[in-house]
Amino acid sequence: MMSLAPVNILSANAEEEKAETARLSSFVGAIAIGDLVRTTLGPKGMDKILSCQGRENSGEIHVTNDGATILKSISVDNPAAKVLIDISRVQDQEVGDGTTSVTILACELLKEAEILVGSKIHPQTVIAGWRLAADAALKALEAAAIDNSGNPDKFREDLLNIARTTLSSKILTQHKELFAKLAVDAVVRLKGSNNLDAIQVIKKLGGNMTDSYLDEGFLLDKKVGVNQPKRMENCKILLANTSMDTDKIKVFGSRVRVDAVSKVAELELAEKQKMQEKVKNIVAHGCNVFINRQLIYNYPEQLFADHKVMAIEHADFEGIERLALVTGGEIVSTFGCPDKVKLGTCDVIEEIMIGEDKLLKFAGVPLGEACTIVLRGATQQILDEAERSLHDALCVLTQTVKEPRTVFGGGSAEMLMANVVRDLASTVAGKESMAVEAYAKALQMLPTIIADNGGYDSCELVAELRAAHKSGHITCGLDMQLGRVGDMQKLGITESYQVRCNRTAMISDQ
Repeated sequence: MMSLAPVNILSANAEEEKAETARLSSFVGAIAIGDLVRTTLGPKGMDKILSCQGRENSGEIHVTNDGATILKSISVDNPAAKVLIDISRVQDQEVGDGTTSVTILACELLKEAEILVGSKIHPQTVIAGWRLAADAALKALEAAAIDNSGNPDKFREDLLNIARTTLSSKILTQHKELFAKLAVDAVVRLKGSNNLDAIQVIKKLGGNMTDSYLDEGFLLDKKVGVNQPKRMENCKILLANTSMDTDKIKVFGSRVRVDAVSKVAELELAEKQKMQEKVKNIVAHGCNVFINRQLIYNYPEQLFADHKVMAIEHADFEGIERLALVTGGEIVSTFGCPDKVKLGTCDVIEEIMIGEDKLLKFAGVPLGEACTIVLRGATQQILDEAERSLHDALCVLTQTVKEPRTVFGGGSAEMLMANVVRDLASTVAGKESMAVEAYAKALQMLPTIIADNGGYDSCELVAELRAAHKSGHITCGLDMQLGRVGDMQKLGITESYQVRCNRTAMISDQ
């Protein structure tokens, strides 16, 4: 006879949440993530101090207000919180900026959803209303976007304004004019290719942040071998990833037994002859510069010096990959077929000094877009955060070159979309109108939080901003330097249309 007793299909330690309990758990976890990064939003947002507790980097300190970096550093178990972290990560990968605002907007939408669900409105009704609102918001954003790509001077000014706006909420805000110019010059050199691998960022302790500069060409943080030329012209470069130490018997547990000391000398001689043969094969490629990812021991280094070949060892993997890109060469590990190997080229390789360190400069590389931004700073934490900030600016600028339309910042775009969505809510019948209204409230929370983080009266400022937009002044936004509503067009507070569009579309998809 069949038993009708309930069957437990879950493991003994499994926990199951249903209905309101599961929904509340998701709301609480996601809202906690949004509140975590809430205070970092805007030009007067605060930094977070992150202390790493892992085995490999225990005790390491990071000081940052980058949303993606903060969320990447925390571990959570809540599924909804993980979704918000993934949204921030994808935003960082897609456009490089807006990671904090996308998380906060998602959090504010979930707060509104919690109220709507608590009012007995079905989640599917909320979703339908939000999709209507998102479509209207994106259309309003597209209608307000400005395209100056036809005028090179105005477009460059747009790029500078976007870089300044992006850096205004970062550690580089005190020197945003300098770093905005560095970032724009570097991106303009790409000539529309959007290949950020051609832009290298080198961090060097010491000096002031104002000592940072853009160097045309490629810099490698390595030194030339002993007794080798310190400067080489008309360079033919062989890039390799091969072992250049003394060939040993590298089988675990193997032993070599000899019955006389002379036999040891014979083994050493055989090893040297083998290395001589390897160096001879390398030189046969016709190169005058040899760059290896691995170490180059003393004996092969001496052989290269005898052949007047500049040998550079231990170029890290990222460095040698980038060298292959900018010099046009190929990375090889065997040397039996010189005719099939493509050598890299450049006009000059020479040693230069940055602070107290020696670096190698590759000038006149085939990839003319290649350049290096050298960052200087007092501490490693400052340099790390400066690199993250500059990377965000470079990513946003490359996206703007690809999609040249721009919108105004300072909460202007959010208030514009909120007003359009609020007008839509008055025309939507049924309970969906409540969801549309909630979407407008969530959008309006972004300028509210920006004002709160600046220590200003957010209620008064947001009310003034909403009234200004209603009267047709759609370029108005929050001037956080003076704590009042200002004209973003005159202040030059401009943001990439792609960043704003990507953020709104991504949350709608979720």
